[in-house]
Amino acid sequence: MYRFMLSARWIGFAIFVVLLAAVCTRLGLWQMHKLEHRLDRNDVITAHFKKNPVELTKALPPGEKVDGTTEWTRVTATGTYDVEHEVTVKFTTRDGAPGADVVTPLVLPSGDAVLVDRGWMSTDNNVARPDVPAPPSGEVTVEGWLRQNNGAGPGAVKPVDGQVRAVSSKGMADFVPYDLADGYVNLQKQTPPASGDLEAEPEPELGQGPHFFYALQWWFFALLAVVGYFWFARAEAKERRNPTRIDGFAAAKDRTPVS
Repeated sequence: MYRFMLSARWIGFAIFVVLLAAVCTRLGLWQMHKLEHRLDRNDVITAHFKKNPVELTKALPPGEKVDGTTEWTRVTATGTYDVEHEVTVKFTTRDGAPGADVVTPLVLPSGDAVLVDRGWMSTDNNVARPDVPAPPSGEVTVEGWLRQNNGAGPGAVKPVDGQVRAVSSKGMADFVPYDLADGYVNLQKQTPPASGDLEAEPEPELGQGPHFFYALQWWFFALLAVVGYFWFARAEAKERRNPTRIDGFAAAKDRTPVS
């Protein structure tokens, strides 16, 4: 009854369905992996936000890298802003509006420095470099979140005319006359406060995101492919069992003249 499924056409159909179901299943697992990664990230952020800020060099000793366990640590640092080596990060948005982040090195008493993302400003990104609010002069104490370098390529993180497309201490290393701490600090507050109009980075979203429902979607597509295969096979078998089915032999017999 189902011997037709051994034909080349149906074998090819079966291979296609298996591959489709496997790909959809894998994509569902990938979404679940992303969900797991996001939940782990949320746990790290929540744990850091419950703690009091720590001095930068204690959270990140010189020479160490910011990793997944130290990112989002609340840190403080005291130093002097170096506006001569300040850059703007082009093409950043807030609520769909175009703008740029302002990143200024903070030179520490040791002579080393850390990049500080002082905040976001609205700009159309059409000018060579927008006029940005000046930071406080003299010694300043900042508090913010420790962040990892952006993983963008060299063309995005190396300054061109005082502008970059992503923040990275590695990209800035050759453009400043001092050693930079790894990563950067997302400024939340500082003493004395700045007089300019820069928006601080909002707190990170701690929701689960759409990953679980995306996984269910992919698994539904996998199930649909398998069920659809057997539905078509059953329909084909039913058609072949139908005595009124006209195949080539029956059609030829009907065309034979009666003597």
